[in-house]
Amino acid sequence: MKILFLNGPNLNLLGQREPEIYGNTTLADIEGKVRERAAELKVEVDFRQSNVEGELVGWIQQAKGKFEAIVINAAAYTHTSIALRDAIAASGVPTIEIHLSNVHAREKFRHKSLIAPVCRGQITGFGQKSYILGLEAAIDVKDA
Repeated sequence: MKILFLNGPNLNLLGQREPEIYGNTTLADIEGKVRERAAELKVEVDFRQSNVEGELVGWIQQAKGKFEAIVINAAAYTHTSIALRDAIAASGVPTIEIHLSNVHAREKFRHKSLIAPVCRGQITGFGQKSYILGLEAAIDVKDA
């Protein structure tokens, strides 16, 4: 099984950006933990990050036939991107939405996810553990 992990804007700044919200862990640290757990579960992961909406859309479109699931932390694009929503819907690849912070306990504009209606589920608020939970959910969705 192959799972595509997509990370949106500013996640490359983890570890330095707003540590009171996101902690001191870097995206590379998170990727390492995901790869360790994926190896234990005998699944392959591809981990990508972009600050460019169109690049994320392209990766989602290319996922069909290459990946059995997508785990996406669309970051700010969660709340603004109809393009990501449409790409997820069109791809037909089961997608899990994840967030490090509890977006529902933050600013009101973060409470609405445009991608949630086309995702199988949403994991939010568990810090870096959200990524491991997303990995496990992606495996469960595939097996369902």
